[in-house]
Amino acid sequence: MTGRIMQFGTSRFLQAHADLFVHEARMDGQKIGPITVVKTTPGGDRTGRIAAFKRGHPYPVRIRGYEAGRVVDRTVDVASIAEAFTAESEWFDIVRTFAEETDIALSNVTESGYLLDSEDRGHDYSARRPPRSFPAKLLSLLVARYDAGGKPLLFLPTELVSNNGQTLSNIVMKLARNARLSDAFRSWLAQSIIFADTLVDRIVSEEIPPIGAVAEPYALWAIKSNGFEEPLHHSCVHIVDDLEPYEKLKLHILNLGHTVLVDQWMRQHGDAEETVGHILSRAATADYLASIYAEEVVPGFALHGMGEVAEHYVATTLERFNNPFLDHRLADIAQNHAIKVQNRLGNFISWVRLKESSFTATRLSSCL
Repeated sequence: MTGRIMQFGTSRFLQAHADLFVHEARMDGQKIGPITVVKTTPGGDRTGRIAAFKRGHPYPVRIRGYEAGRVVDRTVDVASIAEAFTAESEWFDIVRTFAEETDIALSNVTESGYLLDSEDRGHDYSARRPPRSFPAKLLSLLVARYDAGGKPLLFLPTELVSNNGQTLSNIVMKLARNARLSDAFRSWLAQSIIFADTLVDRIVSEEIPPIGAVAEPYALWAIKSNGFEEPLHHSCVHIVDDLEPYEKLKLHILNLGHTVLVDQWMRQHGDAEETVGHILSRAATADYLASIYAEEVVPGFALHGMGEVAEHYVATTLERFNNPFLDHRLADIAQNHAIKVQNRLGNFISWVRLKESSFTATRLSSCL
């Protein structure tokens, strides 16, 4: 086992998250990486990211913000990426590397990246040309890996999709059935390829062109245990039996807080450029959010036996919200606001009422 990683996606999030963790693990002497980056979609190169990755030089990640009450401002020169390819023009190199050299794969192709493309119907999944959609590309690569001897693989998706590993696995397996690939291949796919559910969390506020990023100190990569060997040891990486507590904390504290602030911003007809930090600089808004957390959110988590951990997470969240180095625009958070209100606020109230049917959350309810 080489520990080599293939990464689908070039995002600044991955640069300041998984790629940084792999770099730090390698500096610690762990046998993990290096990383091969794959640009999966045509166009939109974002000022030459792939060209910069191809040069193989370290890139900067600047960590700025508060951590345990102290100001953090440090830069790490990340050197975990060794090569980069574009699927549109370098598919043969990607196929060879995935089939013969890769032990771990990870992806950050956004939620829409799981959608299939009608042009992929009838694709023969040979190595000659890439399909259009990401799941179909992945199936084509897995067919090549099977044909090359079929080494096992750990796949770590980081898209913000609930049960992302199982979801992606189901899509790929359905594609394999529809393509009438052999029973032997589908059996190997089910038994030798582990798609782990994961949850990621870090605010990466801006890029440093052509590659590099500015990020907050807080970071989390929770990976649901599924019988695999821990890929790396890192303080921000946690192998867990159950992702639900992490998902609930993030959705119903961090994300809920963002949505409450957007609700206040809309009611106040705030400026389009206003940020989370700006709105919280107003004492009335800061007190309002703090009261929701203290009187409605934490008591709701307590009914599920998570009061203490929720209280700690609230304190961490408020520290993150007040990061003076991040320009997190409320107008950006406000996208798809109605859906977010239901998912983050309405579903929280419903979840708590599973334990206490009379639970009331007056302030949260006023946002619905």
